Amino acid sequence: MLKQQDKLKVIEKYKVHEKDTGSPEVQIALVSEEIGKLLSHLKKHAKDFSSKRALLKLVARRRTLLGYLKRENPKRHASFVKALGIKA
Repeated sequence: MLKQQDKLKVIEKYKVHEKDTGSPEVQIALVSEEIGKLLSHLKKHAKDFSSKRALLKLVARRRTLLGYLKRENPKRHASFVKALGIKA
């Protein structure tokens, strides 16, 4: 789980407008942060199968959100993927 301070930093960095907390960009960024945290955990604890399952669910959720963003606004999708540094 991300701490509240970490979430606020991510929201500040990727928000689309002033009171944004739920845009696809923010949601994808938060899920990506959580994925990174789980990956570092799984490097130490390779047999933690519940965390592996959670990681797969988060990756699927990020893929779904990226697909939505690509359908709705391909230009925003391309620039956001480049800014986040992920493959899509």
